[in-house]
Amino acid sequence: MPSQLALFDAEPALPPGFRYAPDLLSPQEESELVVHLRELPLKEFEFHGYRGKRRTGSFGWRYDFDRETLDRVDDMPGFLRALRVRAAAFAAIEADRLQHVLVTEYGAGAGIGWHRDKAVFGEIVGISLLAPCTFRLRRKSGTTWERASVTAEPRSAYLLSGAARTEWEHSIPPVESPRYSVTFRNLRETVRR
Repeated sequence: MPSQLALFDAEPALPPGFRYAPDLLSPQEESELVVHLRELPLKEFEFHGYRGKRRTGSFGWRYDFDRETLDRVDDMPGFLRALRVRAAAFAAIEADRLQHVLVTEYGAGAGIGWHRDKAVFGEIVGISLLAPCTFRLRRKSGTTWERASVTAEPRSAYLLSGAARTEWEHSIPPVESPRYSVTFRNLRETVRR
Protein backbone atom coordinates (compact mmCIF):
# COMPACT_ATOMS: atom_id res chain seq x y z
CA MET A 1 0.00 0.00 0.00
CA PRO A 2 1.48 3.41 -0.94
CA SER A 3 2.36 5.77 1.86
CA GLN A 4 0.04 8.70 2.49
CA LEU A 5 2.81 11.10 1.40
CA ALA A 6 3.13 9.31 -1.95
CA LEU A 7 -0.57 9.92 -2.58
CA PHE A 8 -0.08 13.68 -2.37
CA ASP A 9 3.23 14.34 -4.08
CA ALA A 10 2.33 12.88 -7.49
CA GLU A 11 1.81 15.54 -10.15
CA PRO A 12 -1.42 15.24 -12.12
CA ALA A 13 -0.88 13.94 -15.64
CA LEU A 14 -0.73 16.56 -18.35
CA PRO A 15 -3.64 16.40 -20.80
CA PRO A 16 -3.41 14.55 -24.11
CA GLY A 17 -2.16 16.93 -26.78
CA PHE A 18 0.04 18.92 -24.40
CA ARG A 19 3.76 18.62 -24.97
CA TYR A 20 6.61 20.46 -23.24
CA ALA A 21 10.29 20.75 -24.12
CA PRO A 22 12.92 22.53 -22.03
CA ASP A 23 15.80 24.35 -23.71
CA LEU A 24 14.40 24.82 -27.21
CA LEU A 25 16.84 27.75 -27.39
CA SER A 26 20.32 28.29 -25.97
CA PRO A 27 20.93 31.14 -23.49
CA GLN A 28 22.74 33.09 -26.23
CA GLU A 29 19.86 32.61 -28.69
CA GLU A 30 17.46 33.79 -25.99
CA SER A 31 19.54 36.93 -25.36
CA GLU A 32 19.69 37.77 -29.06
CA LEU A 33 15.96 37.19 -29.46
CA VAL A 34 15.09 39.41 -26.50
CA VAL A 35 17.11 42.28 -28.04
CA HIS A 36 14.81 42.09 -31.09
CA LEU A 37 11.65 41.69 -29.02
CA ARG A 38 12.44 44.84 -27.04
CA GLU A 39 12.50 46.80 -30.31
CA LEU A 40 8.97 45.77 -31.32
CA PRO A 41 6.14 48.34 -31.08
CA LEU A 42 4.16 46.46 -28.43
CA LYS A 43 0.94 47.98 -27.10
CA GLU A 44 -0.93 47.64 -23.83
CA PHE A 45 -3.33 44.70 -24.12
CA GLU A 46 -7.01 45.69 -24.30
CA PHE A 47 -9.97 43.35 -23.92
CA HIS A 48 -13.48 44.84 -24.06
CA GLY A 49 -12.34 48.09 -22.44
CA TYR A 50 -10.11 46.35 -19.88
CA ARG A 51 -6.37 47.05 -19.99
CA GLY A 52 -4.16 44.12 -19.06
CA LYS A 53 -0.83 44.33 -17.26
CA ARG A 54 0.93 43.08 -20.36
CA ARG A 55 1.95 44.47 -23.73
CA THR A 56 1.37 42.61 -26.98
CA GLY A 57 2.03 42.71 -30.70
CA SER A 58 0.61 40.48 -33.46
CA PHE A 59 2.09 39.58 -36.82
CA GLY A 60 0.55 37.77 -39.78
CA TRP A 61 -2.93 37.97 -38.31
CA ARG A 62 -4.52 39.78 -35.37
CA TYR A 63 -7.65 38.75 -33.50
CA ASP A 64 -9.92 41.72 -32.70
CA PHE A 65 -11.78 40.82 -29.49
CA ASP A 66 -14.30 43.66 -29.83
CA ARG A 67 -15.35 42.78 -33.38
CA GLU A 68 -14.59 39.05 -33.01
CA THR A 69 -12.74 39.06 -36.33
CA LEU A 70 -9.38 37.91 -37.57
CA ASP A 71 -7.59 40.58 -39.61
CA ARG A 72 -4.42 40.51 -41.69
CA VAL A 73 -1.61 42.61 -40.23
CA ASP A 74 2.10 43.09 -40.93
CA ASP A 75 4.10 40.00 -41.79
CA MET A 76 6.40 38.46 -39.21
CA PRO A 77 9.82 40.08 -39.00
CA GLY A 78 12.69 37.86 -40.17
CA PHE A 79 13.82 36.96 -36.66
CA LEU A 80 10.32 35.65 -35.84
CA ARG A 81 10.16 33.66 -39.09
CA ALA A 82 13.43 31.97 -38.07
CA LEU A 83 11.99 31.21 -34.61
CA ARG A 84 8.83 29.88 -36.28
CA VAL A 85 10.93 27.20 -38.02
CA ARG A 86 12.20 25.99 -34.63
CA ALA A 87 8.72 26.09 -33.10
CA ALA A 88 7.26 24.16 -36.04
CA ALA A 89 9.97 21.50 -35.86
CA PHE A 90 9.25 20.97 -32.14
CA ALA A 91 5.51 20.68 -32.85
CA ALA A 92 5.92 18.57 -36.02
CA ILE A 93 3.94 21.18 -37.99
CA GLU A 94 4.93 22.73 -41.32
CA ALA A 95 6.32 26.20 -40.54
CA ASP A 96 4.11 27.89 -43.14
CA ARG A 97 1.03 26.66 -41.28
CA LEU A 98 1.95 28.83 -38.28
CA GLN A 99 0.58 32.04 -39.78
CA HIS A 100 -0.06 34.06 -36.61
CA VAL A 101 2.39 35.10 -33.92
CA LEU A 102 1.62 36.98 -30.73
CA VAL A 103 4.49 38.51 -28.76
CA THR A 104 3.59 39.21 -25.13
CA GLU A 105 5.67 41.12 -22.62
CA TYR A 106 4.71 40.36 -19.02
CA GLY A 107 5.94 42.78 -16.37
CA ALA A 108 6.44 41.62 -12.79
CA GLY A 109 2.99 40.95 -11.34
CA ALA A 110 1.33 40.34 -14.73
CA GLY A 111 -0.45 37.12 -15.61
CA ILE A 112 -3.30 35.93 -17.79
CA GLY A 113 -6.60 34.52 -16.56
CA TRP A 114 -8.28 31.26 -17.44
CA HIS A 115 -9.16 31.04 -21.12
CA ARG A 116 -9.26 28.85 -24.19
CA ASP A 117 -7.90 30.43 -27.36
CA LYS A 118 -10.47 31.43 -29.97
CA ALA A 119 -11.82 28.68 -32.23
CA VAL A 120 -10.36 30.33 -35.36
CA PHE A 121 -6.97 29.04 -34.22
CA GLY A 122 -5.76 25.45 -34.35
CA GLU A 123 -2.56 24.23 -32.70
CA ILE A 124 -0.65 26.61 -30.46
CA VAL A 125 3.12 26.61 -29.94
CA GLY A 126 4.46 28.87 -27.20
CA ILE A 127 8.03 29.79 -26.31
CA SER A 128 8.80 31.18 -22.86
CA LEU A 129 11.69 33.61 -22.35
CA LEU A 130 13.64 35.31 -19.52
CA ALA A 131 11.79 34.00 -16.46
CA PRO A 132 9.84 30.89 -15.48
CA CYS A 133 6.08 30.84 -15.14
CA THR A 134 3.53 28.29 -14.02
CA PHE A 135 1.46 27.14 -17.00
CA ARG A 136 -1.81 25.93 -15.48
CA LEU A 137 -4.45 23.79 -17.20
CA ARG A 138 -7.96 22.88 -16.13
CA ARG A 139 -11.01 21.08 -17.49
CA LYS A 140 -14.51 20.86 -16.03
CA SER A 141 -15.33 17.35 -14.86
CA GLY A 142 -18.84 17.15 -13.43
CA THR A 143 -18.96 19.57 -10.51
CA THR A 144 -15.18 19.80 -10.09
CA TRP A 145 -12.14 20.66 -12.16
CA GLU A 146 -9.36 18.42 -13.36
CA ARG A 147 -6.14 20.39 -13.00
CA ALA A 148 -2.53 20.11 -14.09
CA SER A 149 0.42 22.45 -14.32
CA VAL A 150 3.97 22.65 -15.57
CA THR A 151 6.72 25.16 -14.92
CA ALA A 152 7.55 26.77 -18.25
CA GLU A 153 11.25 27.49 -17.84
CA PRO A 154 13.08 30.18 -19.84
CA ARG A 155 13.85 29.02 -23.41
CA SER A 156 11.27 26.22 -23.23
CA ALA A 157 8.42 25.45 -25.62
CA TYR A 158 4.98 23.96 -25.24
CA LEU A 159 2.39 22.64 -27.68
CA LEU A 160 -1.38 22.74 -27.22
CA SER A 161 -3.15 20.38 -29.63
CA GLY A 162 -5.96 17.84 -29.50
CA ALA A 163 -7.85 17.69 -26.19
CA ALA A 164 -5.38 20.05 -24.47
CA ARG A 165 -6.30 22.67 -27.06
CA THR A 166 -10.05 22.13 -27.38
CA GLU A 167 -11.20 20.82 -23.98
CA TRP A 168 -8.85 22.44 -21.48
CA GLU A 169 -8.43 26.07 -20.42
CA HIS A 170 -5.06 27.50 -19.48
CA SER A 171 -3.74 30.44 -17.46
CA ILE A 172 -0.56 31.92 -16.03
CA PRO A 173 -0.64 33.38 -12.50
CA PRO A 174 1.17 36.68 -11.91
CA VAL A 175 4.89 36.32 -12.62
CA GLU A 176 7.62 37.42 -10.24
CA SER A 177 10.01 38.70 -12.91
CA PRO A 178 9.56 40.18 -16.38
CA ARG A 179 9.22 37.62 -19.15
CA TYR A 180 8.29 37.32 -22.80
CA SER A 181 6.11 34.78 -24.53
CA VAL A 182 6.17 34.19 -28.28
CA THR A 183 3.06 32.27 -29.30
CA PHE A 184 2.60 30.83 -32.78
CA ARG A 185 -0.82 29.67 -33.95
CA ASN A 186 -2.12 28.07 -37.08
CA LEU A 187 -5.50 28.96 -38.53
CA ARG A 188 -8.28 26.43 -38.81
CA GLU A 189 -9.01 25.36 -42.39
CA THR A 190 -12.33 27.23 -42.36
CA VAL A 191 -10.67 30.63 -41.83
CA ARG A 192 -7.59 30.34 -44.04
CA ARG A 193 -7.65 32.79 -46.91
